[in-house]
Amino acid sequence: MTAGLADYSGTMADIFDVLADGTRRELLLHLLHRSESGTGSGEIAVSELVSELGISQPTVSKHLKVLRDHELVTVREEGQHRYYRLDAAPLDELALWLAPFMSGSGVAGSDGEDGVSTVYVAWAGTEVGATVGRRAAETAHNARAAIEAAQARFQGAQSKLQGAQKRVADRFPQLPFNE
Repeated sequence: MTAGLADYSGTMADIFDVLADGTRRELLLHLLHRSESGTGSGEIAVSELVSELGISQPTVSKHLKVLRDHELVTVREEGQHRYYRLDAAPLDELALWLAPFMSGSGVAGSDGEDGVSTVYVAWAGTEVGATVGRRAAETAHNARAAIEAAQARFQGAQSKLQGAQKRVADRFPQLPFNE
């Protein structure tokens, strides 16, 4: 992903929604460890992830699809097998965006470590990362629910207006707007 988060096709809340899920964070960590191991291409088969995580293949595949849709992983198909690899670019951009919020100066932590490392630790599943992810996901959910409720109310009002217009047109067919 070469575009910045400002150009990201989803929203910032979308990426937090994705990272808020513990299973997806666990998958990302496994993919990160595989890419850092220096063995092979950094890819891992779905079957390996299933056995390492101890969860069902459909569950792993569902979460990998979400990660793929948000460009956090890439997939290579070989026959019936799929091999996934971490694409850290969106996470790097997210870390840079979060860095000012994670330290007093906006550049480095108070103990001298850089803000990106602090953000990574938070993202990697510590309590702070989980809390931020949950709150962002909850906020995104609440916003979506409010928008959907407003749209439903608007559609109801629109339907009532159309009904009223039809009743007026039926009662007064000679009016010019009925032509």
